[in-house]
Amino acid sequence: VLNSPNFSTPQSSENCTNSWANASLARVGSVMGNSLFKLTSLNLNGIRSAAKKGVEAWLEKARPDCMGVQEIKAQAGDVAGQFEQLAGLHGYFHFAEKKGYSGVGLYTRHTPSDVVVGFDGGEFDAEGRYVELRFDTPTRRLSLISCYFPSGSSGPERQDAKYRFLDAIYPHLMALKAERDFILCGDVNIAHREQDLKNWRSNQKNSGFLPEERAWMTRLTGEGGIVDVYRQLQPDTTDACYTWWSNRGQAYANNVGWRLDYHLATPALAARARSESIYKDEKLSDHAPITIGYDFKL
Repeated sequence: VLNSPNFSTPQSSENCTNSWANASLARVGSVMGNSLFKLTSLNLNGIRSAAKKGVEAWLEKARPDCMGVQEIKAQAGDVAGQFEQLAGLHGYFHFAEKKGYSGVGLYTRHTPSDVVVGFDGGEFDAEGRYVELRFDTPTRRLSLISCYFPSGSSGPERQDAKYRFLDAIYPHLMALKAERDFILCGDVNIAHREQDLKNWRSNQKNSGFLPEERAWMTRLTGEGGIVDVYRQLQPDTTDACYTWWSNRGQAYANNVGWRLDYHLATPALAARARSESIYKDEKLSDHAPITIGYDFKL
């Protein structure tokens, strides 16, 4: 954890969470009719590749307040002097030890009170999968997280790693939820329900739609109390919900997609979600950006 000298710790996390959850809309910004806080998630499939495809120009047009990115596929030296800032947003990163692999970041217009890099201190921190920005005040605790869940599609070894990741991230998120509100945005690499992918029948034995993975999502959004924000806003969409398309065949042209990119939030923040957009037409990556507008200000 990189601690800011300006960070002041609230006296009681329970009181802070309650005061945030119960704050009047007027105090935190009654912004319906003004601007919502726009949070975007995008798997870049390589930051250098996305840069060549126009991600900065898109950011200048879309103007999110914050963007979580996954699969940077670069190291600190590759980012330095080129990608620390994009379209006026300042980036904070968690790089993988392995070159050209994984890596996540959060770009923001606002200065965080703390930056937390990694979550497990071991296997998955080495893979660069988690960065958290904290925007704490004396009366609230609030985090934005960019996270990249492992894919198991390359074989049993990586599927086992994916299950280990799910086993590790769940208690971490529960502990975080007990002390602060957060929105985790990222590539979760799981389609939760049948409506979340085009060909669900033929994918029931494939990574990303396995019963164990889907059960984990059901547990997280059930007893775990975490909200799938897109589904809160759009409970019934099918073809319109996809955020990833295989490069094989004509998957994109035929909209044979999967919903793999999520906003997962604590209830108080999820309740402030007002709008959602999936930018399928922006070919910045094999994933589409997903933006949700929230009725709050940092």
